[in-house]
Amino acid sequence: MKSKVRFKGKLRSYLCWPLWLTIPMTLADVGLYFYDVTAGFLLTVFIAIYFVLELGLYYNTRPRLANEIINFATQYATVQKKLLNEFEIPYALLDYTGKILWVNERFSELTGVGRNYHKSITTLFSNITREFLQKHEDAQNITIEKKERIFRISLNRIYFDDIMEESKEIDVKDSDEFLTALYLFDETELQHCKQENLDQKQVSALVYIDNYDEALDSIEDVKRSLLIALVDRKVNQYFSKMDALVRKIEKDKYFVVFKYKYLQKLMDDRFSVLEDVKTVKVGNEMAVTLSIGVGIKGTSYNENYEQARAAIDLALGRGGDQVVVKNGEDIAYFGGKAKQVERNTRVKARVKAHALHEIIESRENVIIMGHSLTDVDSLGAGIGIFCAARVLGKKAQIVINEPTTSIRPLMECFAPEKGYPEDMFINSEIAIEEVSRNSLVMVVDTNRPSYTECPELLTRTDTIVVFDHHRQGSEVIENPLLSYIEPYASSACEMVAEVLQYFQEGFKLSPAEADCIYAGILIDTNNFMTKTGVRTFEAAAYLRRSGAEVTRVRKMLRNDMACYKARAEAVRHAEVYRGAFAISVCPSEDVESPTIVGAQAANELLNIIGIKASFVLTEYAGKIYISSRSIDEINVQLIMERMGGGGHLNVAGAQLTGCTISEAKHAIMRTIDEMLEEGDIQE
Repeated sequence: MKSKVRFKGKLRSYLCWPLWLTIPMTLADVGLYFYDVTAGFLLTVFIAIYFVLELGLYYNTRPRLANEIINFATQYATVQKKLLNEFEIPYALLDYTGKILWVNERFSELTGVGRNYHKSITTLFSNITREFLQKHEDAQNITIEKKERIFRISLNRIYFDDIMEESKEIDVKDSDEFLTALYLFDETELQHCKQENLDQKQVSALVYIDNYDEALDSIEDVKRSLLIALVDRKVNQYFSKMDALVRKIEKDKYFVVFKYKYLQKLMDDRFSVLEDVKTVKVGNEMAVTLSIGVGIKGTSYNENYEQARAAIDLALGRGGDQVVVKNGEDIAYFGGKAKQVERNTRVKARVKAHALHEIIESRENVIIMGHSLTDVDSLGAGIGIFCAARVLGKKAQIVINEPTTSIRPLMECFAPEKGYPEDMFINSEIAIEEVSRNSLVMVVDTNRPSYTECPELLTRTDTIVVFDHHRQGSEVIENPLLSYIEPYASSACEMVAEVLQYFQEGFKLSPAEADCIYAGILIDTNNFMTKTGVRTFEAAAYLRRSGAEVTRVRKMLRNDMACYKARAEAVRHAEVYRGAFAISVCPSEDVESPTIVGAQAANELLNIIGIKASFVLTEYAGKIYISSRSIDEINVQLIMERMGGGGHLNVAGAQLTGCTISEAKHAIMRTIDEMLEEGDIQE
């Protein structure tokens, strides 16, 4: 039987080279004939005998050599298979659909399946489905847990057209089918070591008593030490359960250090120490509240401490009585349910007034801007700062891109014929031209850069001042030279009115300017019914002394018929969800300032018996604006924060994009359901 085995490549060359040697020998023999015929003849005979012997040897040896090579290859493949079968790393081969074709011994030991197990890999690892295998082209790593062990599964594709590229029997060109090699790595010990290392990481926390002086002032002198001792005990007992180190660094401040492994337990507990401390009563009329800042993810102890400092600043900026956990850029909030405590002292306002005086005096000009869609409070605060700059002889301009119907009557009071500059109100384009490195950019009624009329201004100067009464969120204006954020204040106009009283000796406002600032307080307090305190009325009294006229302000704040009808429609079509939450949609057709009408409708809905919180949605300029209001039982600020917004305990809002009104309504309902289940709000 004729052998069909054909040698190729280097092996064929190696076997044939003795035959090819006859060619140079023949050439040499031809040359030898010219010198000696007899010698040439003898060499010819030798070459002929050599060629016949080599040719016979070649044909006789080739089958035996082929058999030896085949035997070696067979034994080599057996060795390879044995090595692969006894490979320490668990290994399996899957077909295109995820069906198991072959497994090695180590894989069988770990999974408990034998070599005859040819079911889908999904039966062993539910995460690895056929869709998953066919979707991800590159090598994938998946971490799973099985039988209390942690495994990393590595998947690698083996395409048919790669392994059968030179096959003459099977054509697999342009085929997208493949095998999948699955490697199983037991990383239980590695993950355990990583977790152990993470658990031992230091977490820094700062604990501040929000109302230390106010609480002490509300009780007798002899009981003050007892109150502080009880608060100290509550704080120490709570954190000592977590094996924490607690040190009192000031009369109302604590520094706490604990291991990272206890942080999740504290978060699951939602930092119950906030509520525990409020139960301390020794005759004090005011409950003690805490603010806690927790810092993690720093690469050093100092970085963790700085994270904690930033977190406590954020907690205080949001009104206190809450915990802020800062993990790099990720921020989590807990608490914040109590009403902000109003400070009776004006020391802070006086200090901020003097600081603002120095800053304005040292700058070339002042650019003032509030939030986009400027409202009455934002405009009134801007007018107040404009007056402060004018007293110091500095040029001041207010950025308003699109004046709404609610502020136009107020803006008309500052026309050039009444003695005000023509460029008192400018748009963003002009503001960018006017600003320089020596300009002061004054932001009022917002502390989020993306909410301002012209965020680009914040990058064009080194001097930024922020005056706002909204709680801070994760997005803040970076590196302001002066920041005055008081969440307990009723409005930005109230804050500005207080500052103006200490700004300069003999400072006076004109009646029109006082009207504008007074109007801002009036709107944000809903005619002095929301978030009003002693200082609110004192600010209003100062403005009244400066010439503010209530009747004049009321005329300027009247709505037109279209707005009034839109507000009435929003109230008429309101839905009551879970018996306490009013949800409605404010029509925006033929209404120039639908967001303001929506806020008014939200206030109106609170006048209905049984309504604890109201939510009015308004579709305007490609966004859905949500205005939420409550009286005292529901913290709408927490609800709006869940939806990407913020605000105050009783007044908050949010802006949604990429969804419809119907989807936004369902999002509000879903958020309410979640927070009721979690206990963040109570029905």
